[in-house]
Amino acid sequence: MRGTDMSAVLNKKPKKVPVHLHKYDILHKSDAGGVKVGLKSAAEVKDAINTMAASKQIKAARIDGYLIEEMAPAGQEIVIGGLRDPYFGPLVMVGLGGIFVEVLRDVSFRICPITRIDAEEMIDDLKGAAILAGARGRQPASRAAIVDALLKVGGEGGLLMTHAEEIKEADINPMIVSETAAVAVDARFIL
Repeated sequence: MRGTDMSAVLNKKPKKVPVHLHKYDILHKSDAGGVKVGLKSAAEVKDAINTMAASKQIKAARIDGYLIEEMAPAGQEIVIGGLRDPYFGPLVMVGLGGIFVEVLRDVSFRICPITRIDAEEMIDDLKGAAILAGARGRQPASRAAIVDALLKVGGEGGLLMTHAEEIKEADINPMIVSETAAVAVDARFIL
């Protein structure tokens, strides 16, 4: 994108934007230096892209581009995903998201389709459930929004049920959950 085009786009967007590396074979873009957030001007976006492009791992890859989008509202990062098990069929998963899913491995699985009670129990299964509830003065994540998202992915008529034969794996990470809503920020599907 040319600088004048980028400035025009940024003038129409909210005050802060993130830039994400657009490359499918780099799974953990933040680990590779492929994510910068809170950028306020076209100059900051250009600097972020130049810094990303200079990264050793990114420099070695063929880059498809960079995605500039609206910043998600503040909240707790969770992961919702699933997979198709050869014996049990579709499974849905929830856990603390972002980098915490690999670091803490605090996730809960259920066989699809799940009910609202199953979704509630999945949240309760997490060691980090207190974090989602607003531990130590943090803003709580909307439990209702998490349950709703889990049902849309793994419930009767959910994504993993209606596309059970097509979807091998689903990974919505992070999903940012505020006190009132959940927003999928990044997702990866393997068909």
